[in-house]
Amino acid sequence: MAEDKKTINPVRRQPVEGNKGAKGVGASDKEPANRLKPLATGDKTIPPEGAKMIPIYIMGREYMVPETLTIMKAIEYAGYQYVRGCGCRGGICGACGTFYRFLGDYKLKTGLACQTVAQANMVIVQLPFFPANRPSYNLEKLENSPHEELRRLYPEVFKCVGCGTCTRTCPMDIDVMDYIALMKRGDLKGAAIKSFDCVLCGLCASRCPAQISQFTAAMFVRRLYGKYILIAAEHLKKRVEAVKSGKYEKMLEELTKKSQDELKKLYTEREREPDLAEPGKWMPKETKYL
Repeated sequence: MAEDKKTINPVRRQPVEGNKGAKGVGASDKEPANRLKPLATGDKTIPPEGAKMIPIYIMGREYMVPETLTIMKAIEYAGYQYVRGCGCRGGICGACGTFYRFLGDYKLKTGLACQTVAQANMVIVQLPFFPANRPSYNLEKLENSPHEELRRLYPEVFKCVGCGTCTRTCPMDIDVMDYIALMKRGDLKGAAIKSFDCVLCGLCASRCPAQISQFTAAMFVRRLYGKYILIAAEHLKKRVEAVKSGKYEKMLEELTKKSQDELKKLYTEREREPDLAEPGKWMPKETKYL
């Protein structure tokens, strides 16, 4: 059976003689074991000279890593290779949703591994996937009104108990409980706008006592809003019609015949909209390309 390359796979680690061993969460300092030397992986994180080393726990096992690394970099430094649970590395894709707590603290915390800085005595586990409710639907052929379609596809939304766990869990600081309440009231526009910053990590759904798949329901609502509620932009409609009519074909043909230097000159000498121009008011002096 082919290896599933969409998991976090450990890589080889080398034992180092004479060092105290890596130990599990809560293990005694007197517990004998062999310390494992971490191998740098990924893009080869190299800590600065004299960097302070701190202990973190990855899936229950202790590793010494340099401070200031993100959780993602720390996991790679400890010898793990990402092939799932790692996407954009910029806090946008939501692939690296992470749960963690600190030794001696009962509070469970959340974050994105690519954005959250590793701290001493962090106990870490990632949640690269959560089996959320993802019903099939066709936006072009809704069986009911948008709100009734939400009720049909996501009935669990209307079982929200208002505990607020989803909001406390969200690494993007979105008021998840509030947009669920807006859905229940039929305010799909409000729910779409309130949930706009969602990165679909799924951490909210993993802790919901009502078993609501908040992030997939929110995606459905944003699609409903864009398709049936948001007023179409007239200027965009006109521009699409102009493109389809072939208005810009001759201009594009002229551009393709120019050399790279000529294109660079056109770009650098182009008339730019002033940074402080009032939205929708500024017009270029040359309007033949509009």
